Amino acid sequence: MTAESRLRSDRTAPVQPGAHCGPGLIRLPAFWIVLTLVVAGGVRMTLIAGRFLGTYPLATLTAIGLFALLAVPFWFIVSELDFLEREPPALLALAFAWGGLVATTVSIPGSAALDDLIAKLGSPHLAADWGAALAGPTVEEIAKTLGVVAIVLVARAQVNSVLDGVVYGAMVGLGFQIIEDIVYALGAVALAGRGDHVEPVITTFLLRGFLSGVWSHTLFGALAGAGIGYLVVRADRPWRIRIGVAMLAVLGAWASHFLWNSPLLRDGLGNGALALLVVLVCKGLPPLLLVLLLVRAAHDREADYYAVQLDKLDDHELITPGEREALKSGSRRASARWHARTRAGLRARAAVRRLQRAQARLAVELSRGTTDLSRWQHEVRRQRRTLTALGHPEAIAPEGKGPWRRTASAVFTTALAIAVLWAAISTLGGG
Repeated sequence: MTAESRLRSDRTAPVQPGAHCGPGLIRLPAFWIVLTLVVAGGVRMTLIAGRFLGTYPLATLTAIGLFALLAVPFWFIVSELDFLEREPPALLALAFAWGGLVATTVSIPGSAALDDLIAKLGSPHLAADWGAALAGPTVEEIAKTLGVVAIVLVARAQVNSVLDGVVYGAMVGLGFQIIEDIVYALGAVALAGRGDHVEPVITTFLLRGFLSGVWSHTLFGALAGAGIGYLVVRADRPWRIRIGVAMLAVLGAWASHFLWNSPLLRDGLGNGALALLVVLVCKGLPPLLLVLLLVRAAHDREADYYAVQLDKLDDHELITPGEREALKSGSRRASARWHARTRAGLRARAAVRRLQRAQARLAVELSRGTTDLSRWQHEVRRQRRTLTALGHPEAIAPEGKGPWRRTASAVFTTALAIAVLWAAISTLGGG
């Protein structure tokens, strides 16, 4: 391990993963409180969906189907953020359910009430221009942040790094984003007044799915979640600093949401597709870059900690020095899989991924102090035998191959995203 990595690891608060969620949860009062709130929110949203389904069955089913499909890649990306110590699916689902059922149930009437208050205390003109920017973030970001707090209350041992807070906050935001988008789509159908037509649903899907989905509630939730994660994990810091960081993160989520909803830049760049794209980038790029930097920093610190655990093995059949360094970086893990595919085929790529998963789980179990590691050691050795039989015994990429692939991937992804955004904007403009 490099001196820089050791220095980062020394500065990192101990990562001590607890056991995965089990039957013990049902003995916690917090679990039943959270479950009650989720069920109540589910009943409320079911009643709303039922009314729309009775009046606009085709549009309702289309909206649910489209936004459910949109949730899949977002779910995959969020759940993959913490590759080394993956979060239990049950808790991810609970976070998603809080965002989609509890936060939305609170925010829809709460934002409307606060918007009315702004109109009364200020003016109807102020509410029309700035109501969405003031009321929406104030109610919604608090409701979503409470979802991360609920996860902490239910399963404190699972939140053991800032990155865990990011993951759970993003998942709460994703749930909120998907359900809110469905409600907006069906509201657009009703507002159009043309009966059970899917055109308003498609327009809302393009506008709020493709154009806003990349840097909307999922990002805001991730930012606030990072603050809650810091508050919970950094026990080595004074309370005033931890609370201050958490408040600053939530304020950052609020400010990002405020900027997104505000009328700023709306009238200064024209109405063309290029102008709309510029506005979206100017408003959405700052929080996106901030969250990416937070994720990178939190991932690196967590990876350094687990690398120290793997050093204890001192067994190159379980993990080589090169594999340990590759395991610490998402780009190097991907490069190792790509190199295996080009050198030995798809089967080797799959074996490298399974090997990396097994090595990561082995690191987590070492961190937990698990005495019997035979299950995970056996899985590592099994994948090693597969790779050896394919003539590719080590899961690494040659030096220097990772950076250009990462750059090429970033360029391609950015170009694809811009193309999709441009197509969506042009479609909306044409309609």
